Amino acid sequence: MGISNDNPMIPLPERLRPRSLDEYVGQKHLVGKGAVLRKMIETGNISSFILWGPPGVGKTTLARIIANQLDREFFTLSAISSGVKDVREVIDRANKGKMFATKGSPILFIDEIHRFNKAQQDALLGAVESGTITLIGATTENPSFEVITPLLSRCQVYVLKSMEISDLEELLNRALSEDPYLKSRSVRVKEKEALFRFSGGDARKLLNILDITVQSFPSDAKEITIDNQTVTNCLQENIALYDKNGEQHYDIISAFIKSMRGSDPNGAIYWMARMLAGGEDPLFIARRMLILASEDVGLANPNAALLAESCFSAVHQVGMPEARIILAETCIYLATSPKSNSAIMAIDEALARVNSTNDAPPVPLHLRNAPTKLMKELGYAKDYKYAHSFEGNFVDQEFLPDALKNTKFYDPGNNAKEADIRRRLQSLWKKYNY
Repeated sequence: MGISNDNPMIPLPERLRPRSLDEYVGQKHLVGKGAVLRKMIETGNISSFILWGPPGVGKTTLARIIANQLDREFFTLSAISSGVKDVREVIDRANKGKMFATKGSPILFIDEIHRFNKAQQDALLGAVESGTITLIGATTENPSFEVITPLLSRCQVYVLKSMEISDLEELLNRALSEDPYLKSRSVRVKEKEALFRFSGGDARKLLNILDITVQSFPSDAKEITIDNQTVTNCLQENIALYDKNGEQHYDIISAFIKSMRGSDPNGAIYWMARMLAGGEDPLFIARRMLILASEDVGLANPNAALLAESCFSAVHQVGMPEARIILAETCIYLATSPKSNSAIMAIDEALARVNSTNDAPPVPLHLRNAPTKLMKELGYAKDYKYAHSFEGNFVDQEFLPDALKNTKFYDPGNNAKEADIRRRLQSLWKKYNY
């Protein structure tokens, strides 16, 4: 492990920051033997990419390891504090150093790249395209929403996952056995469940919790024994009420979503207030409500998605503090709407069926398009019945491949709107047993 200092004033995650892939814990799908990023590093042929994943899974560490192992010049910017001027300064430095570079273009690491505005991202385009810099971006947000299309098209996106129990076990054992300060305090972990539960798969959080817990003991304690109660008591005294980049960010947004899903406007508006008071990006909140409108309200109230989309657009145009009113109205509307997840159940069932077999049944001939004479002679579109030519604009015909005949993917939810849908489907489709 990359231990550089036994000074307890330096945070434990920094003391234990890995210096090589062999010391790096987790993300085997990216850096394990034969995995895509390890191959890129081993060949030295690395292109620009974006690391997308939750906090504390090693995005920054991985970028530094790549720069170290490739012996590349490494620049780092934070999207929170850097502007277009900072981006251009880095690019100028990279251009000036071109004639001396022997091991490839410098790496520019941008933390929280989703917070860069369009102008800042535009400033990167030319340098990325020309190879003046190799860009590594890190984001906790879906880059499809947050990164402009021209830049995204020039970068691969790699998804990092929350750590598994086995990864957390390995990290904890390394900390206890290799960190000089922890060894000097004779730390013994009697119970791990609270450490792992509060960390939520976040490596940095796990090490911070361990650090806080150890330092809560008197400095003259000869031996430190950590159990679940010790960890719980310590955290209750040390964790801040809300930190949008820290310990409770994902817990708060989870409570917000679950309150709306559970049809409680009081809980939903409270958790929204906690996020706004903590400085959360209003567009982040609006985007989560747009997702919930389709995922949890769905066909029980199709207008919910329209309102959530309007909310997102309005918040983008208006900004705070007035945006709080638009957010609150949408939050209460979604919380008090009837709920249905029938649409997501239908698409997930259909996707599961598609992905469960390598055999993709052909489109039935009567459903195929027939733009040429040859296709018509081959039977394309033959026997297709045009619904509008029949009474009620409906005719019973098969729309699934033979192998899936009579398969029902959509089952209307138990709400007033979908009760009407069920009755209509019952009158049309006897074979599906609605």
